[in-house]
Amino acid sequence: MRQDADPGLFGPDSVTWQLHGDPVMWIAGVRALFLQALHPVAVRGVVINSDFRRDAWGRLLRTADFVGTLSYGTTEAAEAAGARVRRIHRLLGVDDPELLLWVHCAEVDSYLSVVRRSGIALDPAQADRYIDEQRASARLVGLDPDRVPATTGQLAEYFRAVRPRLTAGEDARTVDAFLRRPPITPALVPARELIWRRVAALAYNSLPLYAHQLYGRPAPPPDTVTYQLTAVGNLLRCVPARLRWRLPPGHILKAMARLGPAARPAPYKLRSQAAILDRPGRAQRIDGGDSTRWRKPG
Repeated sequence: MRQDADPGLFGPDSVTWQLHGDPVMWIAGVRALFLQALHPVAVRGVVINSDFRRDAWGRLLRTADFVGTLSYGTTEAAEAAGARVRRIHRLLGVDDPELLLWVHCAEVDSYLSVVRRSGIALDPAQADRYIDEQRASARLVGLDPDRVPATTGQLAEYFRAVRPRLTAGEDARTVDAFLRRPPITPALVPARELIWRRVAALAYNSLPLYAHQLYGRPAPPPDTVTYQLTAVGNLLRCVPARLRWRLPPGHILKAMARLGPAARPAPYKLRSQAAILDRPGRAQRIDGGDSTRWRKPG
């Protein structure tokens, strides 16, 4: 890696760097939206202030741009992106720390849950390290990092504490219906039915059991969903990485140009580290939101 280049908030040695370039992050992002909608105060702010029903794909790409900037951009770019988000939150009056914490935890939990269940093996120490790293992202949206969960155990405790406040009210059902069938131009209807409907269904199915109960819509057994996530993850990873990374705005390719080819993100780098500490042939998976974990003997 080029020693004089800025590695950004996390850098190539972080868990975040290796995970956030994986294609299942798109499924994880949709899962996060389903989960976030269950907080009645947070989702009310989204419904009132957001243009998601008129500009669904633009909003999705802006969110991906923000996550990509924080994950792979320079420190200056990440700080500037965080400042813009904090300014928007203040203008819209949605800068309540409790709500920001819910959004943060739902996102981080979704990212970690989906990537692990899709076949990326992280040992417990690496999972904790990822949660801890994400406190840097929490700071940029206006949270005090010391008040943000730093381990999977703390994250699970947060969800246990907040769960009684969650409900699938009218606003949550509006988001649910939108995510399942977003409005698009007639020419794109076949793509929505062929691709998006399956992505949204898999994202919903990967939610924890209590979320399915609140929405009132069952999902397949957890082991079946884990199998599906692994199959989809393996299929998506067959697409050459450099082709996937050309999706706008190309943060990973820019980071590699800045830092050198050794900065290429690859989950196998984490697997190599974990193999030193764990027996071979064992995969660890997590169903987020309640920290339930499956171990599958090799």
